Amino acid sequence: MDKDFYNSSSAASLGWNPAWFGCDEFDVNLVKAVQKWQKKNGLTADGLVGPATYRRIWTEREANISSYKSRRHVSTSGDKHIVHNGSFIPIEWNNVILWDEPSGFKSKKGCYTDYSGKPDRKPTFFVNHWDVCLSAESCARVLNNRKVSVHFLIDNDGTIFQMLDTQHKAWHAGIPRFEGGNTKGIGVEISNAYYLKYQDWYVNHGFGERPIQENAWVHGKKLDPFLDFYPVQLEALKALWKAIHIGHGIPLEYPKNSNGHIETGVHKDCERGKFHGFCNHYNFTKSKKDCAGLDLPNLLNAVKNEPIYCMDTE
Repeated sequence: MDKDFYNSSSAASLGWNPAWFGCDEFDVNLVKAVQKWQKKNGLTADGLVGPATYRRIWTEREANISSYKSRRHVSTSGDKHIVHNGSFIPIEWNNVILWDEPSGFKSKKGCYTDYSGKPDRKPTFFVNHWDVCLSAESCARVLNNRKVSVHFLIDNDGTIFQMLDTQHKAWHAGIPRFEGGNTKGIGVEISNAYYLKYQDWYVNHGFGERPIQENAWVHGKKLDPFLDFYPVQLEALKALWKAIHIGHGIPLEYPKNSNGHIETGVHKDCERGKFHGFCNHYNFTKSKKDCAGLDLPNLLNAVKNEPIYCMDTE
């Protein structure tokens, strides 16, 4: 058997790379490194990254993912990353915390569909939510208590938390008929308690006053004024979108209505899991109104006009 060819094919299908075993190429050195790792972990030392070896090293990496951070990051992106299928995607944002880091938040087992050890999941769109919570910490607790999940949180100060590898299917935008937002989607919860009565809480806790959204429409109705996102949260969101766009190839597009303007209601392609781009939770069902008022056209256009860094995932 051509072991180099086998490992190359396995990597293409499952989403791993030689760096997982401390190597650079699909060659005899990789085979030896795999054999050494297999012996250490009580597996048949054949040098082939088959399903059993892949599942074992994937689980090992997931549990302590931050210790595997790339040393070959691109300088323009700093040293921060998000994670897909055990590999690192650079992100141009200074405040990013992974699930295994001391101040991180992690989705509990049973709150998402575990895709570890399975072929590389290829998300095609990204869903924006607001959490109606006072902080990312509160949101993480609510999600786990409700046995649902999302991949990312953005806190009041713009900190991005990744709760779940985007290889897994999070439960955040499914509807009974299609489940489209879960199967093909990546999701973020942006911290925002929404109701004006919470403005004093933000001021008293040192975040300052939130902007007020007074002209938001959803499902054909204008909403009463509500708390909007802080500018720093929108900057973090754009940085996350950019990393997702580069790392996953999700196009910087938004749902449009028949007139070519942003769709502020249910969008059929979103509902059926066929949309490719960045959308809001309300695009899936009339029972949701987040993120009404989020200016997807201008925000995505700003991302499009930024320089694209050269990504070196590991």
